[in-house]
Amino acid sequence: MKRTANKIITFPLVILIKFYQWFISPLLPKNCRYEPTCSHYMVKALQVHGPVKGFWLGIKRISRCHPWGGSGYDPVPPKKSKI
Repeated sequence: MKRTANKIITFPLVILIKFYQWFISPLLPKNCRYEPTCSHYMVKALQVHGPVKGFWLGIKRISRCHPWGGSGYDPVPPKKSKI
């Protein structure tokens, strides 16, 4: 039940990000200092960690993406398994 609720909440967020990637991002110069780009990172974080933690990870990543922040390869951290 929880997975279904997470997918229902995550889906519209992913659609909004995809809209940005397809229609808005091509009109802007390349700005992201990281690989994968911040929008791709956000989608992956939402898919791996769900809407709450995934959104938080994406916001933290976007806040680091500025000229004085880091750069380079920064993948989404794997989901920790519950023991």
